[in-house]
Amino acid sequence: MRRLVEVTAPLERFLRDVQTLGAKLGPLLIQLSPSLRFTERLAQTFFTVLRARFRGHAACEPRHRSWFSTEAEHLLRAVQVARVAADPALMPAAAVPGGWPGLVYYRWHGAPDVYYSAYASASLDALVDQLAVSARTVPTWCIFDNTARGAATMNALGLLALQAAAPTQA
Repeated sequence: MRRLVEVTAPLERFLRDVQTLGAKLGPLLIQLSPSLRFTERLAQTFFTVLRARFRGHAACEPRHRSWFSTEAEHLLRAVQVARVAADPALMPAAAVPGGWPGLVYYRWHGAPDVYYSAYASASLDALVDQLAVSARTVPTWCIFDNTARGAATMNALGLLALQAAAPTQA
C-alpha cells in the first residue's frame, strides 16, 4: 500500500506481530503492486530497512516488468531476498525463481483464470519435479493462491500426494 515509502513504523509493527509465530514463521512475502516500477534507490532503501529489522527468509513478488532487470536481480541478491517464480508469469523470467539463490519460492495463482482455476494434474506433475530439484539444496516453498473457488487447498493436497508418491533419489 505504501509503495515501499515510509515503511519503518508499519514494518516494525508487522514484524513484531509475525515474530510471535516463532519457529512456525516461514519466509516473508513482499508482493509489489503491478504498477510499481523498479527504482534502485527506493528498493535499496526499503530492503535496507527490512534487513536491519529482519534476518529471516524473504521473497519478493514483483509484478512490473522493470523488476526483471539485471539491476533488480543484483539488488535482490545483495539483500538476500529471493524473487518469486509466479504462475501465470507476466513474462518468461517471472516463471523462474530469481534473486537470492538461498531460497526458492513458487506462487501459483491459477491458470487460465487467475485466482479461480485449479491446476491440471500435468501442471502439478511438472511442479513436483521443479520443487524436488531446488529442495535438494535450498529451502523451497510453494504457495497456491487460486483461492476464489477453493482450488488452492485441492491443488496443495494434490501436490503433497504427488510428492509422497514420487520415487526418492539418493
